[in-house]
Amino acid sequence: MDRALEEFFHVLDRAQFIDNKCKSFAALDTALPIGFGQTISQPSLVLYMTDALQLDTHCSVLEIGTGSGYQTAFLAQFAAKVYTIERIRELGETAKTRLDALGYRNIEYKIGDGSTGWQDYAPFDRIIVTAAPRVIPEDLIEQLAPNGYMILPVGPPGLQQLLLIHRDSEHSLHQRCLLDVAFVEMKGKYS
Repeated sequence: MDRALEEFFHVLDRAQFIDNKCKSFAALDTALPIGFGQTISQPSLVLYMTDALQLDTHCSVLEIGTGSGYQTAFLAQFAAKVYTIERIRELGETAKTRLDALGYRNIEYKIGDGSTGWQDYAPFDRIIVTAAPRVIPEDLIEQLAPNGYMILPVGPPGLQQLLLIHRDSEHSLHQRCLLDVAFVEMKGKYS
């Protein structure tokens, strides 16, 4: 585990990213509802996924599913640039307000269908998906740079496999299953 990432994990207060009656449960290591049928992931899973991406200060990261902005803060703290897409306008706008207030200036925001990525800024060194498609989105694979990593849950609603995909310098893809997870279903082209 990256030491700086672990320290940031202990400093960032998840309560800042919850605006409903669940705010008092922010310290629990569990997913919590944030409205619109969406959740904020459990903190240990956010830490695990961020660490698996092996971020550095030169990385450009595509995040599919801004949600509350909690995962986005981790990405922005350790990457050069984050491009984040949220399909639910209210969540995306609230997350932007939060992240702006925290001082992050290396994030580009988009409201729309993230399942097809963000071609204008591709390729990306890292891609993280926080909603589960039934299959690996080919559009996202095409936007992953050589020597890049993508982490995403894949499978039917209720139980998916968290996959780590690496594109090597020769453009070959390597896939590894990390663990079983339960994320909200991805909407759009790959739902």
